[in-house]
Amino acid sequence: MPQSDGLPIVRGRRRTRAVVRPADGKLPYTVAARKEVAGPAPPDSSDNPEDRPNGERCLVGQGQPPLSSFTLDSQIQIIRTRDAVVIHVEYGDDVRIVPMTRVHAPKALWSRLGDSIGHWEGRTLVIETVGMPDSDRVRLAPTLIVPGEATVIERLTPISDRELLYQFTVVDPKAYAAPWLGEFSWFRTDKPMYEHACHEGNYSLPNVLAGARHEEAVAKAAAAH
Repeated sequence: MPQSDGLPIVRGRRRTRAVVRPADGKLPYTVAARKEVAGPAPPDSSDNPEDRPNGERCLVGQGQPPLSSFTLDSQIQIIRTRDAVVIHVEYGDDVRIVPMTRVHAPKALWSRLGDSIGHWEGRTLVIETVGMPDSDRVRLAPTLIVPGEATVIERLTPISDRELLYQFTVVDPKAYAAPWLGEFSWFRTDKPMYEHACHEGNYSLPNVLAGARHEEAVAKAAAAH
C-alpha cells in the first residue's frame, strides 16, 4: 500500500496537512520540545561507525512508528494472521510483528522498531508501540519528535477495498502539551516491493569518518601555530 501521489488524499479529498487535531494543524509541542525542534541538531560523534545515527548506518529505515514520513514513496505490505499482524516497509526492509495481545514483551526483547501490541476495535486495528530508541527521537520529513519514553498509537481502518485510513499520535507529556491526531490514507497497489540494499556501494560512512579526521588534523595544525 503506497501513499497517494502528491498531497494526501482521505475519502477522496486532497489534504494540505496530515495533522487534523488540533484544528490549526500545529503540533502542540511543549516549550522544551519546541526549542529542540527549532534549534540546531546536536552534533553526532564521528569517532567510530557505531557512534553514527541508526538511519545512517542502515540499521533502521522508515518502519519506526508512526509511519508518517513523506520522503520516499515507500510501499507498505500488511499481512494478517490469526495471532498477529505484520507490517513490512519497503524502505529499510523493516518488518514489525504486532501480536494481538494487551501485554508488552519484556524490555530485553524490544527492537529498534519498539515493542508493538495490537487489538481490534470493530474493523479498526489499534496498535500501541513503546520502547523505541531515544537516539532516533527526531524524525525527518516532516520533523516530528518521538522520545524513547513515548507511546505511539496507530489506528488502521478500511475505508473501501482500495483505501485504508492510517491515523496516528504520539503520547508523551514532556513533548506534547495536549493530545493530537494525524491521518492520511494508504491505497492498494499491484506494484511489487523491491529489495532495499542500503549499504550496497555505500561510500558515505567512510567519507564521514575520514572528513572528521581531516577536520581534526586541520584544527591540530592550526593550534600548533
